[in-house]
Amino acid sequence: MAEPILQLKGVKSGYAGRLVLQGADFVAGKGELTAVIGPNGHGKSTLLKTISGIVRVSEGEISLKGKRLDTLRPDQVVAEGVIHVPQGDLLFPGMTIYENLMMGAYLTREAGSVAERLERVFTLLPKLKDRRNQVAGTLSGGERRMCGIGRGLMAGGELLMLDEPSLGLAPIVIDQIYEVIFDLRHAGLSILLVEENAERIMDQADSIHLLDNGRFAWTGKGAELMARPEIVEAYLGA
Repeated sequence: MAEPILQLKGVKSGYAGRLVLQGADFVAGKGELTAVIGPNGHGKSTLLKTISGIVRVSEGEISLKGKRLDTLRPDQVVAEGVIHVPQGDLLFPGMTIYENLMMGAYLTREAGSVAERLERVFTLLPKLKDRRNQVAGTLSGGERRMCGIGRGLMAGGELLMLDEPSLGLAPIVIDQIYEVIFDLRHAGLSILLVEENAERIMDQADSIHLLDNGRFAWTGKGAELMARPEIVEAYLGA
């Protein structure tokens, strides 16, 4: 495994006094694609929200490159380099694509850096450049997903967290989204990916982590997972 970029030690978190993460231990490698799989309702989205500070840690530690994150506000977590693209994208529907992208760079003060990031996003996602003045509320599901990823990249972070990027999309659009994700991985960006469809990341993920009832129950590579049919059948419904 590569040098760790993100570490969780005994992390517990949840909502209104109900624990969802129940002592999660986890490591993601720098420059790697780290995938988290598991059934619905077992804490995958809560994991990302806890890392990004939206859900507070009640016990345990989260660190990025050795620096504690669990005591920080969400905006401070972003400033440290953690970018969270949530499930459903949560774009500003009345704003244009360009305006949504620029919201991703709200913590960046250097105009040159913002311009460079925007050019990178438009190179990676040329459809966004062609439609930069289109209102986000009129976009298709795939276009919204691309805009959400682009907005995340505008923050210039070191760790990109994606929550179910294939959710609700047609297969051909999913292929396009994952082509972008794999390009980012090959360019050296550290990616933490939550995905219900394990087949999508089986051959590409550097490590796969199975989250079950708020704890990580298994870790390995895609080939190792396929060699464990009892895990695939029990947790992934295949």
